[in-house]
Amino acid sequence: MGRYLGSVCVLCRRERVKLFLKGNRCLTSKCAIEQKRPAPGQHGADFKKTSQYGDQLREKQKLRRFYLLQERPFQHQFLKALRTRGKTGEVLLQRLETRLDNVVYRLGLAPSRRAARQIVMHGHVAVNGRKLDIPSVILKSGDLVQLRQGHELGMSKACVEVAKQRKSVPDWLDLSPEKLSGKVLHIPARADIQVPVQEQQIVEYYSK
Repeated sequence: MGRYLGSVCVLCRRERVKLFLKGNRCLTSKCAIEQKRPAPGQHGADFKKTSQYGDQLREKQKLRRFYLLQERPFQHQFLKALRTRGKTGEVLLQRLETRLDNVVYRLGLAPSRRAARQIVMHGHVAVNGRKLDIPSVILKSGDLVQLRQGHELGMSKACVEVAKQRKSVPDWLDLSPEKLSGKVLHIPARADIQVPVQEQQIVEYYSK
C-alpha cells in the first residue's frame, strides 16, 4: 500500500489551506499557513490557477490530501460513490468522513489522521467489540469505536482532553471520554462535514 512519506506542511502550502495533517500544531502560530509561507517550488509565490481544469484538479488534490489518500484509493472511493444513490459529491464526502481512521481522529482519540491510521493498523482499535486493523473500513450508524485494552493510552487520553476543551467532536459522533470510545450516531450530512472543498468540481473532474 503506497503512502506519503514527505513533509505534510508542504501539502498545506501547495493547497494554500489548512489540511490539519499535524494535529494540534496546525492550531498554533507554527503552522506554515499561519506564517504565510509561499507554495513550494521556485515559482510557488506566483502560482495562479488559470483554467477550469486547473480549478477542478486543485479541488481533487485538496480533498485527497485532506484525508491523506493516494490517487488509486481515492478514485476507488469516488467510483463507489458514483454507484450509490444520492449526490455523488456528497456521498463521496460521507464515505471519506466515515472511514475508520478518520472517525478515530474526529473523536479525538489520535492527534492527527496519520496517527489515527497508525493506531488502527497496529490493531489497537475495536469496532463493535471486534479488532479491526483496516483504516479504510466504512462505518455505519450505530457502530461503536473503542481503543482496545493493553494499548498505551496516555497519548489518547491527552488528545481526548484537548478535544473536550475545544468541543471539536462533531455532532454526528458521541464521545465517551472515560471509556476512550465513541459511537456513530448517524451518517453526517454535508453541513456536518467541515471540509473546505467544492465537491461538485471533483465530480466534474472525473466525468471528463
